[in-house]
Amino acid sequence: MAETTKPAAKTALPNEVFNVEVTNHELLKLAYDSYLANSRQASATTLQRGEVRGGGKKPWKQKGTGRARFGSSRNPIWRGGGIVFGPRGNENYTKRLSTTSKRVAIKQALTVANESKLIIVKDIKTTGKTSEVVKFLDENKLVRKTLIVVDEKTPELIRATNNIQNVLLIRASYLNVYHILNAHHIVLSTASIPVIKNWLVKEEA
Repeated sequence: MAETTKPAAKTALPNEVFNVEVTNHELLKLAYDSYLANSRQASATTLQRGEVRGGGKKPWKQKGTGRARFGSSRNPIWRGGGIVFGPRGNENYTKRLSTTSKRVAIKQALTVANESKLIIVKDIKTTGKTSEVVKFLDENKLVRKTLIVVDEKTPELIRATNNIQNVLLIRASYLNVYHILNAHHIVLSTASIPVIKNWLVKEEA
């Protein structure tokens, strides 16, 4: 299925992408959190006191009972009442990170991954059978979370990897810090390396 090599050495990859200086992990943390925040959906909603059903009748008369005055059983301090300052479904959780910072963070993540995670393959060819990819993973002892990076997704590759647990197929131009750091193994096709380099350093030349 695929012709593989031993785990990539730093000299086999562009130093400006896979061997950059990582003085601290602060930028990696920012990029990681930014990915999660931008993927978050504001789906939680709560009802305010005017939206909760019931509570139209005054619980008891205003005076003479010795109790505190209440006009509605849907008061926020009552059980079953409305929610004060709860989520409304229109919250914006996105975190902005500049394009330059994102590229630097991805290069730092690839540098960290280059120490032990990367495997370079000449090509990943398949007829679309899941068994072919499973055999490739077994031969290379890739039993944990594996990120397969290619220059272009083919219908055969998509079909062959879709149903394999812990395997994610991704185009080189869609690499991100979250997937790089979460993967235990990263399989790079040789054709994807120039794509990554052109994407991450094209504006620095």
